[in-house]
Amino acid sequence: MNKSLTEHFEDGYDAFKRVQIRKNKFHAVANPLKKDTTPYREWQRGWNSAYFKNLEQLNGLRTRG
Repeated sequence: MNKSLTEHFEDGYDAFKRVQIRKNKFHAVANPLKKDTTPYREWQRGWNSAYFKNLEQLNGLRTRG
């Protein structure tokens, strides 16, 4: 299926909130796309955006570094 890059970004952003259970342990959802491709990078960029947004909500603004 051919998705737009925006949809890959949104999929990655939404994936941050999901977990997978493997061997009775919780794991973050892995990037399902082929490595070193533009859609892979967009998915990862979306996941990273959600991660840092969550981090700033937990710790306050400008606390990344």
